[in-house]
Amino acid sequence: MSFHGCNIKEYYESQDLIHYFDMLNGPTYENMVRHFWVRAYVYDKHSDEQEMDEKILIDTSLARKSREEMSLEQFVDPEIRSSIMGIPVFIPQAVIAYVIRRAFEGSFTDALENNKKSPWNEVVHQKMLLKI
Repeated sequence: MSFHGCNIKEYYESQDLIHYFDMLNGPTYENMVRHFWVRAYVYDKHSDEQEMDEKILIDTSLARKSREEMSLEQFVDPEIRSSIMGIPVFIPQAVIAYVIRRAFEGSFTDALENNKKSPWNEVVHQKMLLKI
């Protein structure tokens, strides 16, 4: 598995993510996935606060009221929100972690002893810095 001439398989193996990529290569419902992702956004603590602020802008009498009094659900964890055929779909972070068989709290291992000698440095430089 390589991308732009860099072997990336070792990065995914060190993070135990090979199962995730095997799953991505499985069968999909292309149209459903396309409709889902075109409307998808991450709902996090910032989005939660923004939702409260928007409610208050619409109705100033809601200022200093709780989420329950504003008829809003409590924020629990970040999630991906979207809709398919008008049906709201929420995918919590815990479900994503379960599906890709990763710990909910997450971990990161880059499998490189010295990041300054990373084979990705040149690729990142070309793609991000030289592109005008």
